[in-house]
Formats: sequence, C-alpha cells, structure tokens
Amino acid sequence: MQARYDELTRLVSDAKAQANASTYRANLKAIAELQEVLDRYADYQRVATDLSNNRELAASADPDLRAMAEEEIPALERREAAFMDEIRLLLVPKDPNDDRSVVLEIRAGTGGDEAALFAGDLYRMYSRYAERKGWVVDVMSLSDTGGGLKEVVASIEGKAVYERMKHESGVHRVQRVPVTEASGRIHTSTATVAVLPEAEEVEVQIDQKDLRVDTFCSSGPGGQSVNTTYSAVRITHLPTGLVVSQQDEKSQIKNRAKAMKVLRARLYEIEMRKQQEAIAKERRGQVGTGERSEKIRTYNFKENRITDHRIGFTMHQLTNALEGDLDALIDQMAKHEQAERLRQATESEADVAE
Repeated sequence: MQARYDELTRLVSDAKAQANASTYRANLKAIAELQEVLDRYADYQRVATDLSNNRELAASADPDLRAMAEEEIPALERREAAFMDEIRLLLVPKDPNDDRSVVLEIRAGTGGDEAALFAGDLYRMYSRYAERKGWVVDVMSLSDTGGGLKEVVASIEGKAVYERMKHESGVHRVQRVPVTEASGRIHTSTATVAVLPEAEEVEVQIDQKDLRVDTFCSSGPGGQSVNTTYSAVRITHLPTGLVVSQQDEKSQIKNRAKAMKVLRARLYEIEMRKQQEAIAKERRGQVGTGERSEKIRTYNFKENRITDHRIGFTMHQLTNALEGDLDALIDQMAKHEQAERLRQATESEADVAE
C-alpha cells in the first residue's frame, strides 16, 4: 500500500496526468483512502516501538525504571490492540454504494389515515435530516391525503447519502393516540421506507424494447396545463413488471427523465439483492434483511421513545429525531455494522491461520 501511495503521489504531481480530469480525481480519491490506512499504521508502529522499549525496561535491574515501564505497559497494549482493530476495519472492503445519492420511497402501511400521517412525519424527518447534512431533496412523486402521505418518492443528493441512510429501509411502526381518538386509546400504525442507491446509466443497461411508455393527462394541482396536455408519463419495464409513474413536471421530457431515474434505481436494487443472496448472505444478516415486511423500528409518542429492534437500541429523544436529529440512531447502526465487519475480518484471519 505504501508503494501504491508513493506511485499515485508521483502521478498526481505530473502535469500530463493532471490533464485527464477523471483519472486525476480517481487518483486523488485513492490517495485519500490509502492515506487513512497508512496514517493509522504509522500510529500502530510508534506504539509498538514504545511497547517493545518498555518491555525491555521492565526487565531492567533498576527498580525505578522497571516500575515505570510496568506501569505504562497495560495502556500501551490497549492502544496497540485498538490501532490493530482500526487497521483491520480499514482493510475490509467498504460498501461500494456508500458514496452514492439515493432514491427515498415512503409509503403508508397498515393503519388508515394514521398511517398516512405517520408517513408524512417520516418524510419530514428525513427532509430535515437532509437539510442538516447539506443534502438536496427533490420530490419526484407525491400522493397526499389532505394531511398525510399515501406515498412519496424523492431523490436525495449529496455526499455519502447512502452510507448514512442505507439502514433506514424496512417497516417503521408508530404507537400514539390519534387526534381523532376520543377515548385516548393508543393506536399502532406502520409505514414502509425504501432507500435505493442511485444507479448511473452505464451501470443499468435498459433496452428500449423492454419499455412500454404511456402518456396521460396529469391530475391534481398543477395549473392550467392539468388535464389538458399529455405531460404525465408511465413507464413499464416489461421483463420485471416494474411500473413507474411521474407527473410532477409540466414537461413530458422532464417527467420521463425522472421516471427513468427511479426505474434505474429500482432495477439496480434488484441486481444488488441478487448479488447479496448469492455471495453475501452472512453480511446481509448483520443489520437485518432489509425486506419491506421486517419491522425495524418503533416510535412510541407517549414515552418519547424510539427503539431499533435490529440492535436493541433505545433512546428517549423522539421529538428531536422527528426534527431531523437522527445521528444518534444512525451512528448506532454504523457502529454495529463496523463491529460485524471487524468480527468477520478477524474470523477470516483465523481461518487463514489454520
């Protein structure tokens, strides 16, 4: 890795190499990734050297030197082990989708009007979280119920969106007293969330012969052009049966582009799932399967509590979370994933050793 780092550093300083913008950016990104590992390894080497020196001093005939060395050894051993764990984790291949933007889909589940209200709460929660992160949210389609949301599909673009959002997919459950409940009885409703990494056009090849494109008049709010021009688009992917509709834009061209963006993301997710089922079943198990039918989290309004059932984590800051303060929850899932990756890497090392 050091040799590769030195070679890349030489390349990026070469004026000719800088002329190719895409290669130059790729090399800079590779340098940054290598730098993190090499810096941590340098820390490890310094601590290992200090530990070796102290162990030699612990065998000294001088009682003062021996006592001082013996006192420092436990702390150095802990630091050495911690650095080694970090290095192992850095060497484990990262999720290749972590840097991607996402398509977020939220749909009301069981619970009628209350489920639609909860779906709206979730969308506002993620929108506010995106705002805190400096991400850009673009609503691609939305079906409201006059207070709640039956369904919303939105694009969220920014740095490492999928890395932070990928564990949000699944069934979210809410327990609260609806405003229409006179007796004060707590109701339970659900909403489903899907977080799909955006796919580049070159990654998902879509044959135009596999598409059926229908145009129709838009419905709902939208001004004079509603119901007068065929600007709305419905795209059916014939091999899979996936259907995507888009009517938010007044331009048929823009609606088609947005619909293709969603279709591409859904097809990419299908391919990802096939790969996961074929080669990474164990990895999928580390944070739940992500299937839509799996209850991943409960929001209890009476106790101001959120519980993530996958890792058994509970916090009593529901109000803050709904305002977009999600880092505490998301950090716990990230730590869990890292711990599992480290465990698997350690087990792999043990298998190789045997």
